[in-house]
Amino acid sequence: MKLVSAAQMREMDRRAMEEFNISGEELMDRAGEGVAEVVERLAEAAGYQHPFIHLIAGRGNNGGDVFAAAFYLEQRECDVEIWLAGAKSEIQGDALKHLSRARQAEIPLVELPTKEDWDQARPLGADLLVDGVLGIGASGPARGPAVGAIQYINACSRAALVVALDVPSGLDADTGLAEGEVVVADVTATIGLPKLGLVEPSALEYVGAVEVVDIGIPAGLVAELVSDSDRELIYRADFQLLLPRRARVAHKGRFGHVLLIGGARGYAGAIALAARAASRAGAGLVTVVTPAGIAPIVAGAALEGMICGAAETGTGSLSADTWKEFCEPLAEELAAVLLGPGLTRNAESLELVRNVLRACKAPLVLDADALAVLAGQPEWLGRARCPVVITPHPGEMAALFDQTVEKVQAGRCGMAIAAAKFCNATVVLKGAGTVVAQTGRPTAINLTGNPGMATGGAGDVLAGILTALLGQGLAPYDAARLAVYLHGRAGDMVAWRKSQAGLIAGDLVDELPFAFRDIATR
Repeated sequence: MKLVSAAQMREMDRRAMEEFNISGEELMDRAGEGVAEVVERLAEAAGYQHPFIHLIAGRGNNGGDVFAAAFYLEQRECDVEIWLAGAKSEIQGDALKHLSRARQAEIPLVELPTKEDWDQARPLGADLLVDGVLGIGASGPARGPAVGAIQYINACSRAALVVALDVPSGLDADTGLAEGEVVVADVTATIGLPKLGLVEPSALEYVGAVEVVDIGIPAGLVAELVSDSDRELIYRADFQLLLPRRARVAHKGRFGHVLLIGGARGYAGAIALAARAASRAGAGLVTVVTPAGIAPIVAGAALEGMICGAAETGTGSLSADTWKEFCEPLAEELAAVLLGPGLTRNAESLELVRNVLRACKAPLVLDADALAVLAGQPEWLGRARCPVVITPHPGEMAALFDQTVEKVQAGRCGMAIAAAKFCNATVVLKGAGTVVAQTGRPTAINLTGNPGMATGGAGDVLAGILTALLGQGLAPYDAARLAVYLHGRAGDMVAWRKSQAGLIAGDLVDELPFAFRDIATR
């Protein structure tokens, strides 16, 4: 989904009003209704039956969106209360119209016009907080009552989920920089189109997951005013046509036979998780080649897969001849291949990776140890006979190209783009704000996911999802973007319902069918 600057978004609003006769009041109403839907979905995901929602409004148009959202939440029988960082007498224009409607609905409103008022305010014990203090028109650090409101929201966030409206208050919508106090959100419900600053590394600590609220800006106007960008936000609206409706007469052969190669003595879980994820992500057939010594363990954990035990080295890893002796007979029927989870960094693992790169014809995903053994040898990726997708975390990317982790993290997009060009591959640079890069395509940034996913096995699940999507015929760039979205979305859904601290990799696999409902009806 295209990213826009604050100026571009304001221009779209202006022209929608002037050229398409959509009033500012109507745009604000649509924004409020959309934010209410986001809040309601989050409350439902978190298990709140009758949530108490505390909305914090500023004096500008962002406050107007809050008043509209409060009205719709009250209509949905939520308990709501509005606190205003200012005085009612300061509200003007369309925002005043929506404030009047909220007041007519008898929604409680409390005025806190000074920072001292906020400093003395006591938390209400809300289940969710809605931050509408400052919007995209704000510049510089927060001042006056806005500072107190932001501090209040962050203090209350220890016991409540936070939804920021458009951008977290205090964050620059264009640069993603914070010059002063900033709201730390769990979800940002951005209005119209996502803002450029939301995907900047400096913003990741504040933004949380991003939901885009459609306010009906005509598509032709968007196309005219928003030129093709070199960066985009990965969002579910991009994928609704990628996974077509499955035919009633379809059989498992229609959805791809994928091959997963990995595992070693003591590392059965990695390849088992990848196999389970591939099955959950829609692959028709999943074959796993793993060392014979751990094949029974993998078979017991991944019941839907066909588990094949291959010859192993003295340390319990796969031998260099695994592809030729065991995988090559399957090569013509394979729709995608994954190599790496649990492979270990045995000397023969390096030779196995080279053999697969030389021989594989199906789209190939290299993950984990398959990348680690190529440290300092990225040229091997360019020798592949097939489309290649690599999924390094920052440490693996740094080792692959003889860089420091700090340098990778300081320029994540640039590093991913350079790696994609050098290796002639699709690159998935994992971490907060996962980056997907492919030469000739916009660099795509994913904002689903949360810190609870920083747990062993989560990367193996992503690799399995990606391989399954490739096996179903998606192009590497599309498969990579969809995989990271689904992976992070599943993680968010688990964390909202349970917790971040209690999240384990297997939870991601179990949540995948529900994450798919974001983009598919069936």
